[in-house]
Amino acid sequence: MMQLEHVNLVVKDIEAMLTFYRAVFPHWRIRDQGKGEWSGKPRTWLHFGDDYHYIAMSDHGEGDNRDLDGHQVGFAHFAYVTDNLDAVITRLQDAGFEIAKNGGDNPYRKNIYFLDPAGFEVEFVEYLTDIPELRNS
Repeated sequence: MMQLEHVNLVVKDIEAMLTFYRAVFPHWRIRDQGKGEWSGKPRTWLHFGDDYHYIAMSDHGEGDNRDLDGHQVGFAHFAYVTDNLDAVITRLQDAGFEIAKNGGDNPYRKNIYFLDPAGFEVEFVEYLTDIPELRNS
């Protein structure tokens, strides 16, 4: 078996990121954190997650994230599966975040996209069937 354990995001404001991801994952916690240096620049870093998955964040980011409407090479989006999409949407909106775009019309799944404070697009998807051929249509 192989699974994704973590993503590592370079950001400007870890606290703003925590506001977003705490709304998404209310059961997650800061697993570890510290200070260091990356290529001559000081940074604060942390791991936010549970015992099995986490998001690593470092606050030494400069500039803006890629234009999601453009064609630059880079990260397009990442996605999380949930069994209650409406609850995720409510928690994010209650925390002050707005839907960036709606997902497509599909009878076997519903999905939605939000932008986190660093400008990463995050998709949330709820599957309405367990049949892989239908889920992936």
